[in-house]
Amino acid sequence: MIEFQHVNFSYEKGTDVLHDMSFMIEKGESVGLIGANGAGKSTIMKLLLGLLQGDGKVLIDGIEVKKETLKEIRAKLGFVLQNSDNQMFMPTVYEDMIFGPLNYGLSREEADKRVDEVLARLNLEYLKHRHNHKISGGEKRMGAIATILAMEPAAILMDEPTSALDPYNRRIVINTIRELDQTKLIASHDLDMILDTCDRVILISGGRIAADGPSKEILSNKELLESNRMELPLSMMNQK
Repeated sequence: MIEFQHVNFSYEKGTDVLHDMSFMIEKGESVGLIGANGAGKSTIMKLLLGLLQGDGKVLIDGIEVKKETLKEIRAKLGFVLQNSDNQMFMPTVYEDMIFGPLNYGLSREEADKRVDEVLARLNLEYLKHRHNHKISGGEKRMGAIATILAMEPAAILMDEPTSALDPYNRRIVINTIRELDQTKLIASHDLDMILDTCDRVILISGGRIAADGPSKEILSNKELLESNRMELPLSMMNQK
C-alpha cells in the first residue's frame, strides 16, 4: 500500500534529513511514526503527499509519487493536519465535508449522502450545520477527520491528531481512530495514543529507521526510547 524504497532527502545540499529510508506498510495496517523533534517524521509525510521530492522511490498502491501522478496519488490519501484551523476553511462542517466529494465529481445528491453516512458513522450528526468558529477544538478535530473520510481515501495520514486536546476530547479522537478501517500512518509524540491505536511502530532517529516492530515491544523498551530522546508512555511506566 505505502512503500519507501531507499529514499534520501535533504533540504540543503550536503545535509541529509532522510538516509536510505526503506519500509512498507500493507493495506489495513495502523502504523505509528515516532521520533524526537527533527527526526524526519514530517518530511516522510510531505514526501508521501508529493509536497517534497527526494531520491529513491515513494509508492502508493504501486504508483510512484511524482508530479505526473499527484492527482491520482492524492485521491488515495487523506491527510489530517495537526492544526484543524488550517484544514477547516469553510463556514460550516457540512460545507467543508461536501467540498472534496463535489470536486471529485460527485453529484450534490451523492455528496450529501456520503456526508450523512460519515457523520452517522462517527455519531457527529449534531455537528453538520455548526459553524467552525463556534465549535470546540475537539469537535473541530473530529470534523477534520470526518472531512477526510467523506473523500473515501484508501489511506489516512495523521500529524499529531491528539495535540492540544483535553482528556475527554482526546479519548473521543482515539476511539474514532481505532474504528477506522483505512490504512493509517500516524506521526505523534503522544506515545500512549500510538499504543492505543497502532499495532506497529516505526521509530525514526536522525533520518534513519532505528526500530520497526510491534508497538508494545518498542514502546516498552525504555533503553531504546531513551537512547532516541523519548520516554516510556505513561501507561508503560505504570506497569513497571
